[in-house]
Amino acid sequence: MTDAAAREPGRQIQTLDALTTEQAEDVSDLLADAVASDGVQAVSEQGRLQLRGGHREGVRHFLLDVEGELVGYAQLEDTDPVEAPAAELVVRPGCRGQGHGRALGTALLGASGKRLRVWAHGGKSAARHLAQVLGLTLFRELRQLRRPLGQPGVTEAALPAGVTIRTFVPGQDDAGWLALNAAAFAHHPEQGSLTQRDLDDRMAEPWFDPKGFFLAERGGELIGFHWTKVHAEEQIGEVYVLGIRPDAQGGGLGKALTVIGLRHLAAQGLPTAMLYVDADNAAAVTVYERLGFRTHEVDLMYRTES
Repeated sequence: MTDAAAREPGRQIQTLDALTTEQAEDVSDLLADAVASDGVQAVSEQGRLQLRGGHREGVRHFLLDVEGELVGYAQLEDTDPVEAPAAELVVRPGCRGQGHGRALGTALLGASGKRLRVWAHGGKSAARHLAQVLGLTLFRELRQLRRPLGQPGVTEAALPAGVTIRTFVPGQDDAGWLALNAAAFAHHPEQGSLTQRDLDDRMAEPWFDPKGFFLAERGGELIGFHWTKVHAEEQIGEVYVLGIRPDAQGGGLGKALTVIGLRHLAAQGLPTAMLYVDADNAAAVTVYERLGFRTHEVDLMYRTES
């Protein structure tokens, strides 16, 4: 449909529940242009995975065209039962400064009933300005931390008593890991709500390697995990997701699993490790900083006043 807020001649915004293969490819090309210009992804991994595979409950796509050319894209995900819908948006680099971002933002506000959260990856000044124009306020800071893998500090991993480590077995560990992930991230709506489809999406990606997906067991039960990821083109290893079951927290397992994953990434000859952590998670930030991680960049989330 055409968004009434997009008044510029030739500008149209379509709102779709699913993208065709051709539309998904066009959006992927737009995202590639943006990352080449900005140095940071405008849409998260989850958002990029949701471009394909047909309809996904609670996900809508906004395509902004000017005279038949795709110049802007936004995605709105309304799957959290408590939090406001979350959005990401991007405008093609050569088409910025013409009101397209504001038009997409206005469309998102309308579609969400003016109850909205929006990511600004990289915290760019233009994104901060757009948030201000749309009447959004900052409420979350997600830090990307990095450390060299060649420096000392990742050689020892003291596991708590009775804990053993093994690697993930696709098809065998799916349900157990999903339950563990939900328990470990019950406070985190994005990570804690992952489904079998989300796991399958990731296991189908070229980067997936079960040898870098470590599970901690005690008494035959999963109590923690460290899923690593290799960004081959950038030659960066990532602490992709690390979670500990609530009743197993506080005993040093998180640090031990972190070190095990970092040793795995270092053994592959990668020069750098990265991870994401919420700025207000003081305990986790402290652990990572003691392991030599330092802030590299930040992602900011803005929201409407509730």
